[in-house]
Amino acid sequence: MVVEAEAFFDEVRAAFAGAARRLALDGPEEAADRHLAVATYAGADVRYKVVLGLWAGDVEIHVCRRTAATECKVGVEKLARAAGVAGSRREASFGARSLRQLRKSLRSQVRYVELVHPQVTVELMRAAGAREWSRPLVR
Repeated sequence: MVVEAEAFFDEVRAAFAGAARRLALDGPEEAADRHLAVATYAGADVRYKVVLGLWAGDVEIHVCRRTAATECKVGVEKLARAAGVAGSRREASFGARSLRQLRKSLRSQVRYVELVHPQVTVELMRAAGAREWSRPLVR
């Protein structure tokens, strides 16, 4: 069984409530289709996309940062490791096949969001192995 989108959105709002307030994040913006459910929180220069794979039953927070020339995206655990706030072994949970697993996963990953938020730069994201692509120049 995989958690349904509505339950996912409820759990994300609950898990992010304190962090969103402390970090001055707007959101969530919520969207779902047959494959994914995504809740997005945005702050100055950074977005956190909480992504639930509806078929795979996993959840991951992606950290996204946009500059004038590029856009970067990386998982929050990889970013926490690169920032030195997570150990070398997997500490976050990613399962979402039950509400219990989803809550545990969200708790562990939101903790990383709070730890890395003050440090998120394109350079740190690159060090974490972020995917990066060029943005079209606007004239």
